[in-house]
Amino acid sequence: MRLRIAKILQCVALLLSFAYSAGAQNPDIMTPEQRTAKAKQILNQLIEAMGGQRFLAATGTQCTGRVAQFGHNGEMTGFVDFNEYWQYPDKKRTDYSKKGNVIDLFHGDQGWTLDRGGVSEEPTSVVSDFQEALKRSVNNLLRRRLHEEGIAVRYAGIAVVDLKPVDWVEITDADDRMIRLAVDRSTHLTVRSVAVIEDKEEGVRIEEVSLYSNYQTIDGVTIPKQVSRERDGRRVAQVFYDNCRLNPNLAPDFFTKAALDKRFSELGGKKK
Repeated sequence: MRLRIAKILQCVALLLSFAYSAGAQNPDIMTPEQRTAKAKQILNQLIEAMGGQRFLAATGTQCTGRVAQFGHNGEMTGFVDFNEYWQYPDKKRTDYSKKGNVIDLFHGDQGWTLDRGGVSEEPTSVVSDFQEALKRSVNNLLRRRLHEEGIAVRYAGIAVVDLKPVDWVEITDADDRMIRLAVDRSTHLTVRSVAVIEDKEEGVRIEEVSLYSNYQTIDGVTIPKQVSRERDGRRVAQVFYDNCRLNPNLAPDFFTKAALDKRFSELGGKKK
């Protein structure tokens, strides 16, 4: 009984402490300058938690893992193995399945895909979606975009997200694109990011949420090894990273169409 009472008292004390902290840092009673300064402090803590200068100086990653895909009814439709390669800021290649016989490759404003029919250009809409996703990427925001002209940051208060006390930070760019980050008050790592995007085909605005968990440190840089993505409350993908390494030594033409043509030839296909 005494133990139960002690636990209850601890919970009450924690709630009172959290309430006091939230009241003391209410963004509604802070000046714009104070909100900006507070946001910058939180973002600096986040960068340090991610690895500081090691994180900022990283040139790319190579990861293996699995992605769970979900249908329109929210049910999981299966897992796909992948190898994912990044060369920051805007080169990404994803080889799907253990055979690597399906590949999506993006290089800035260009994109190609490899499948059993050969190598072809990605549709313009797919490349545009990739470029837009880059602008919302937490990694890209922290590494590069925070220093862009027109970027504004402001503190948005304290909340509880996934049972963790977090600080919300809002980042707005020159095009009025807003990304909200929930940063764990204890670990200073991102718990989730939220962005509102426009579906031009449907003419509606969609809330896109990314949830980050299972952080691990690799070569001095902290990486979330599980990332879930939701759109308007519906889970669309869940990524599980098995192994990652920083700054992989890749061939100079690795992110080019020529590399995909070569891979297609290795798979036994004939160039069109």
